[in-house]
Amino acid sequence: MQQQKRQPELVEGNLPVFVFPTELIFYADDQSTHKQVLTLYNPYEFALKFKVLCTTPNKYTVVDASGAVKPQCCVDIVIRHRDVRASHFGVIDKFRLQVSEQSQRKALGRKEIIATLLPSAKEQQQKEEEEKRIKEHLTESVFFEQNLCQPGKHRTASSGPSLLTVFLGIVCVAALMLPTLGDMESLVPLYLHLSVNQKLVAAYVLVLNSCLSGLITMVILKT
Repeated sequence: MQQQKRQPELVEGNLPVFVFPTELIFYADDQSTHKQVLTLYNPYEFALKFKVLCTTPNKYTVVDASGAVKPQCCVDIVIRHRDVRASHFGVIDKFRLQVSEQSQRKALGRKEIIATLLPSAKEQQQKEEEEKRIKEHLTESVFFEQNLCQPGKHRTASSGPSLLTVFLGIVCVAALMLPTLGDMESLVPLYLHLSVNQKLVAAYVLVLNSCLSGLITMVILKT
């Protein structure tokens, strides 16, 4: 005897509800937005009943507020805003879409959709563009501040060796300009006379210092 497949028991309130969109925005100056459509999808292998509830039913008209959706099908629910006035601008209303099996009363799943009435579509667009520009400006400011601060640190750290190389260069040039030991015609005191070896050392240090200065300059320019 062939056994019938038993459908798993569904827990109340845990069934995912697929509806689009999840937010309704009505604009007072655009009558075409006073009518919105919710699309309820049923991806399951069994039919669903649905019911639409609202926190402020006096402001809206829901066409076919209850009905059924066949398995793997969808249904459109039309919602109209019928109380467009300035006192309702910015007020957030909520719709609740409940679904259940056709043979049961308990709600297997529910989904909330928020609805808002705004004065003007153009004003809202301008506001969003302004917020976008502000975010982009802040992002660019943070990026440039990070890039400017980091190279500055490197330059400050590299300024120490450059001063030292300049000082060593001056000392070496001064040493080379002093008279050589044994030069009796010089007016410079004898203790400032340098030997040939000392001047060779000064010349060597001067050349080395010049090379080091060039390398440091290249590093600074690259950073």
